[in-house]
Amino acid sequence: MDSLTQIVLGAACGEAVLGKKIGNKALLFGALGGTIPDLDVFIGNLLYGNKIDAMLFHRGFMHSILFSVLGAFLCGWLVFKLYNFGKRIKTTTQKEWILLFFWSLFTHPILDCFTPYGTQLFAPFSNYRVAFNSIAVVDPLYTLPFLIGMLVLMFFKRSSQKRSRWLRMAISISSVYLLFTLINKVYIDSVFEKSLAENNIVYTRYSTQPTLLNNILWYGIAETETEYQMAFYSLLDAKPRFSEWQKISKTRALSKTGFRDIKRLAWFSKQYYSVERASDNEYLYNDLRYPLMKTKKGYETVFSLQLYIEKNRLNMRDFKPKVEDFGTAMFALWKRLTGV
Repeated sequence: MDSLTQIVLGAACGEAVLGKKIGNKALLFGALGGTIPDLDVFIGNLLYGNKIDAMLFHRGFMHSILFSVLGAFLCGWLVFKLYNFGKRIKTTTQKEWILLFFWSLFTHPILDCFTPYGTQLFAPFSNYRVAFNSIAVVDPLYTLPFLIGMLVLMFFKRSSQKRSRWLRMAISISSVYLLFTLINKVYIDSVFEKSLAENNIVYTRYSTQPTLLNNILWYGIAETETEYQMAFYSLLDAKPRFSEWQKISKTRALSKTGFRDIKRLAWFSKQYYSVERASDNEYLYNDLRYPLMKTKKGYETVFSLQLYIEKNRLNMRDFKPKVEDFGTAMFALWKRLTGV
């Protein structure tokens, strides 16, 4: 999920492990641990000259269970050595610091698994991307109660029972909401299946996920032999059916056999994609897992990558949203969310 959410979750882990001993400093170190996995964005850019390689490095090994374990031992040992001196000597143990970093590191990829982006939780042994598709990458209803709880408890003494209550409340509310998204996902899948049947759409597979910033308006995509069928459904709709169906053909201006990078991008998109020719040396790769957005021009893809051929490989330009009038698109999204 977004960086703020991961910081808050990491801070909660720090508070749970060492809050009673070191107070607000536990929040700080937990937030640091919750941030570390996402540093793979910067590390990927340092390691690779090709931007496709750098993008695919994100949510890879640094979001795995193995990295959480190794990182916990390394960070825990290092911070304990730096912290355990002077008046603070023997106030904490190395084991406690290892636990603090393990939980802040481990909960980061676990939470990311609930998003459509997916996480290579079992890297380097498997590149399978775990993605439950139950919550958007940014969802205020998950983040805000958590954030408020962390901010409030900071004003209580580390030994205060009120501090512990606020921690438990923040974790409980966020966990219940996350459970709700999973239950909602099961319901949404059943609605999409019925909608496909009623529209006589013969499909090979499908996927559903919430739209940005909420868990009320959902997007569904189904793959057929020749095209992709997309539609939307809001929990506030009059009828429990997906509507506003859109079609996108399986355009493949570049093939997987011609360019290995297309095969890798297709894996990244879970094979929901299209490739359009933009010019002689430029192509537009559309990741169709993510919801279309309604603009003045009609429905447009959001996650589109500008590719170009370079030294018998594909590279990509810096990502920028294809949707130009983002404000209008967000207003249309909100309007559709309300069931209109």
